[in-house]
Amino acid sequence: MTTGANSDKRYRRDQAWQLLTEWTESDSLRKHALAVEACVVAYGEQEADRLGLAGEERAAFLNLYSTTALLHDYDYERHPSREEHPFVGVRELERQGWPEQLRTAILGHAEYSGVPRVTHLDKVLFACDELAGFLTACALVKPGKSIAEVEAPSVRRKMKDKAFAKGVNRQDMIQGAAELGVDLDAHIGFCIEAMKRRSAELGL
Repeated sequence: MTTGANSDKRYRRDQAWQLLTEWTESDSLRKHALAVEACVVAYGEQEADRLGLAGEERAAFLNLYSTTALLHDYDYERHPSREEHPFVGVRELERQGWPEQLRTAILGHAEYSGVPRVTHLDKVLFACDELAGFLTACALVKPGKSIAEVEAPSVRRKMKDKAFAKGVNRQDMIQGAAELGVDLDAHIGFCIEAMKRRSAELGL
């Protein structure tokens, strides 16, 4: 693992975005990474406030949340099977010297990996992953295809519709909020607001 200035450069958000776009051509998968990042970083800001972080310490903390979210599925397009994702990607991240906290959270977001979710980052990534995808699907069926049109009660109704966004795991959404220790409706509302702030970037 590199140290000093090189490691600071390597772990910047732009480096994570570059790696994501090298491995992922799909616009929808890239936007999914951005949606998850919006939600994860919003929770990171809340946690940084709770911890009283400021200055460079706060910036480094939020950078870890940002890069973890961007890279959580970066290997999925090339290695979509449960046998390979996210294990192949994490091995490459380890080879490149990305932080252990980032790699552990990425492993933990896959329920089948067997890696426990212990830290706030671990829990936030898991809680935001499926929900961000579901909120995107909810926005895209609105007349204006806008996240601003999505409200928590309608999201809860859509969760009960098994034909809607069938690829999204409802149990992971419910479990994620529970592990994070937040009310599901509050979690949905929080992530909607986080995605609204990045709506132009998300195409929503």
